[in-house]
Amino acid sequence: MGRPKEFEPDTVVEQAMEAFWTGGYAGTSPADLAEATGVGKGSLYHAFGSKRELFGKALDMYGAAGSELTEAYLNEPGTAKERIRAYLEFLVDTDLDAPVRRGCLAANTALELGGRDPEATDAVRRMTDRTIELLAERLRRGRRDGDVPPEIDPEAQAHLLMNTIVGLRVMARTYDGPVLHRIIDTALAGL
Repeated sequence: MGRPKEFEPDTVVEQAMEAFWTGGYAGTSPADLAEATGVGKGSLYHAFGSKRELFGKALDMYGAAGSELTEAYLNEPGTAKERIRAYLEFLVDTDLDAPVRRGCLAANTALELGGRDPEATDAVRRMTDRTIELLAERLRRGRRDGDVPPEIDPEAQAHLLMNTIVGLRVMARTYDGPVLHRIIDTALAGL
């Protein structure tokens, strides 16, 4: 009978996600992962297969958490514009308040591996598509409720907002709050 696992896999994936988020895929070594998780390299590989497989699990965890967060923000009481603004401001302010400005793991992964790593590209695409879907649904609800103008195309607007989110998350690594909040104001001016 083998030894029982001495760690909780979800906790290890979350700790690895934080390491990848800070260092990127290529910049996070197996030694970095062992240090971040407190699990030896051999045990990590035994439990998760490879650095790449652990990265895939980390991306999935990030995507699930991001979807929950997005859905929660967009479903709170208020107009579509108020809820989308609150969501965008939360993302920016969280990035700016972090000890290390690391932006968005999905955007970072798209920049590092997009188009070169099919699995990472697909994972980022799934995350992005889910956010677009949630934004479009909130905009459709806003049209039904009368707080989004009827001429707004929810899908096109959701794609524009997603583009804005990615840009904000990348720019938050080098720009400060006033610039980023002006971008939010401009992006939402038509709503």
